[in-house]
Amino acid sequence: MTVRVAVVGLGWAARSIWLPRLHAHTAFDVTAVVDPAPAARDWAAGHYPGVPVLTDVDELGPDRIDLAVVAVPNHLHSAVAGRLLSGGTPVFVEKPVCLSPAEAGQLAAAEQAGGAVLLAGSAARYRTDVRALYDVVAQRIGRIRHVTLAWVRSRGVPDAGGWFTRQHLSGGGALVDLGWHLLDTVLPLLGDAPFDQVAGVVSSDFLDAGGWGAAWRDEPGATEAETGDVEDTARGFMVTRDGVAVSLRASWASHEALDSTLIEVEGSAGTATLHCTFGFSPNRRHGSSLTCTSGGKTVEVPVADAAVGEEYAHQLDALPALLADPAGKGRAVAEARRIVEAIQHVYASARPYRTADQQVRVAPAVR
Repeated sequence: MTVRVAVVGLGWAARSIWLPRLHAHTAFDVTAVVDPAPAARDWAAGHYPGVPVLTDVDELGPDRIDLAVVAVPNHLHSAVAGRLLSGGTPVFVEKPVCLSPAEAGQLAAAEQAGGAVLLAGSAARYRTDVRALYDVVAQRIGRIRHVTLAWVRSRGVPDAGGWFTRQHLSGGGALVDLGWHLLDTVLPLLGDAPFDQVAGVVSSDFLDAGGWGAAWRDEPGATEAETGDVEDTARGFMVTRDGVAVSLRASWASHEALDSTLIEVEGSAGTATLHCTFGFSPNRRHGSSLTCTSGGKTVEVPVADAAVGEEYAHQLDALPALLADPAGKGRAVAEARRIVEAIQHVYASARPYRTADQQVRVAPAVR
């Protein structure tokens, strides 16, 4: 059966990621798009003629669609998803699912009240190299002791001067943006134990320096740095209740030549290490490298080549089954709660820091 889907919010994620892939996928039929901005609705009408263009999610409902893909700015994720869920419409929401544990609770209540399931954007879990890493971890490294996570861009501050760099609209900077992907990717390896020890630091040496924007996003002003109030780099150290340590770095910009992502899982029997590049930046390392080290010997693990962004199509492949799974209710909210609690603890522990001009900038407040 074809899934009737509406895309809510027509920003970069909807235009570049979701709408093209949903239209190309045989399991989905885009039956509506929603955005309050006239310019966004005009764009949709021009690029997807015949698809109804709406101004408000109240015009949607389970009689009209089977799923709403919510890709609005971060601060609206919970509110928009909650309205749809309460009305009985299943929702797939882009990361970050929510910006606080309180919002996670509101989503759980909406899911329960409307009887509809909430699904979450977890595209990195569907990467070919990440799937291979999961297999190596399960088969070769024994009990997990420590995980190192890093996503470091050379230049990639998104939407400089826009909502992405405004804490009250985004919920945070690189930690909320890139760090959410990293933590979401590692959750399947960590079990259900929450993080009960967390410390972190944040900085913004590049945010307002100029010339560090994510020009590849093709957004107006993306290459012109303007004043923001979030971090461009966050570092955290976390320990789960059952004793697994996680080291995390998320950087929108750095002194590196190329964007790169690292996931290293150390265990009682060996260490699995994945070098790759998440995301869409063209300034990336070539291909992926997966190794397993044990007893002083390191072996390469073959990883099939994958096109940039292929993981989003793979996640769409999985959505119909997830949508129909009665055991899925509550799962996305529970995972989102763990991630947002860890992120908030990093922010809460981060001391005020100084920018290059020595003006004190305070880390984003815990909501």
